[in-house]
Amino acid sequence: MSNANPSPSSLPGDPAAGAAIKATDRAHVFHPWAAQGRIDPLAVAGAEGSYFWDHDGNRYLDFSSGLVFTNIGYQHPKVVAAIQEQAGRLATFAPGFAVEARAEAARLIAERTPGDLDKIFFTNGGAEAVENAVRLARLHTGRTKVLSAYRSYHGATTTAIHLTGDPRRWPSDQGAAGVVHFWAPYLYRSPFHATSEEQECERALAHLEDTIVFEGPGTIAAIVLETVPGTAGIMVPPPGYLPGVRALCDRYGIVLVLDEVMAGFGRTGRWFAAEHFDVVPDLLTFAKGVNSGYVPLGGVAISAEIAAGFEDRPYPGGLTYSGHPLACAAAVATITAMAEEGVVEHAARIGADVIGPGLRELAARHPSVGEVRGLGMFWALELVRDRDTREPLVPYNAAGEAAAPMAAFAAACRKAGLWPFVNMNRTHVVPPCTITEEEAKEGLAALDAALSVADTYTTGG
Repeated sequence: MSNANPSPSSLPGDPAAGAAIKATDRAHVFHPWAAQGRIDPLAVAGAEGSYFWDHDGNRYLDFSSGLVFTNIGYQHPKVVAAIQEQAGRLATFAPGFAVEARAEAARLIAERTPGDLDKIFFTNGGAEAVENAVRLARLHTGRTKVLSAYRSYHGATTTAIHLTGDPRRWPSDQGAAGVVHFWAPYLYRSPFHATSEEQECERALAHLEDTIVFEGPGTIAAIVLETVPGTAGIMVPPPGYLPGVRALCDRYGIVLVLDEVMAGFGRTGRWFAAEHFDVVPDLLTFAKGVNSGYVPLGGVAISAEIAAGFEDRPYPGGLTYSGHPLACAAAVATITAMAEEGVVEHAARIGADVIGPGLRELAARHPSVGEVRGLGMFWALELVRDRDTREPLVPYNAAGEAAAPMAAFAAACRKAGLWPFVNMNRTHVVPPCTITEEEAKEGLAALDAALSVADTYTTGG
């Protein structure tokens, strides 16, 4: 499934070039989510398939998929060729015109979205998709409030960061503009003192309805949920929860927005994660995997009812690069290649037969693993100091010395040739959806070695 990759011994090394690139980067690039004087970014020389490598000739198996977006792997030849061809034919054009690549990308996306989500509003990325989904919901309902979950991430633009339920919201939380947070289900650390998935589902839905009632149903425009939360921990919702949320939205006239920016386009072993739960939202946001991040692209899939409201009144929103031809050409090539090569089915199979069982086997041997959860190519290991008390390996939102155990674990992963996705006390296993069985087992072996380092920080059972 994955492209052929050079072996470590065959990788070219040019340390001087790497040093020069890093020096220029540190002189001029202002990096996101970072204290600029404390970072040491790796200078990347190249990437292909499931791997990337640096200028010293070190190769890494990417268990982060960039930022969980290279669903089809790095440098897929069909996607690269499509971008090159589009650049030679029509490199850019304004969004108010009908352009072949834009129209075809919208058609292919609409074919795969659930229900009647057949109108596609293109953005440059996921945060802008969430911004516009909220705007659509507010205009459609005439209401202002929006509900979203703690332990969530929806982007870093103004509305999206207020919707976010993790600590990245705090520095920008200068008046939440009508956003109200609630607790979504998370059985391992249940906010509802539940002991089963059934209890967690029932109590989470009761809590959400209480929140709706006490906030005033007539004031709430939308509920925004990641179908399967991503950066916040890959907590797959219990059976019945999302259908229950759908029912609450229908009961109170609230728009249901499912954020599939990370979970969409094969990541969970389906085109969209909503398919696992047989739920059709009113609006669905996407980005990342739509074209594996080769050119920035995101969007909102819009239901027929909401789209109809803008037949005779203008939608008051737009972006200069909405549906950029290069990005849309990459989306067309990505979706077509995924369909032709069975990438979504492959992700489901490798997740069910290799990644999931492999992670559970690691958990049985490593006391630092508190829980394994996920599906498809979307997994998380929750690392703990004590399995009995479930004390996290590092405190919530730990920094500096308090985060040292996770830093040591991540360093051990890199030493073993694995690039991890680490957040708080978790490591996420989110490789490209094209990863081969052999590559997946290679990654699991590297995780095995790194978890031995995490084990040294455990204190209990």
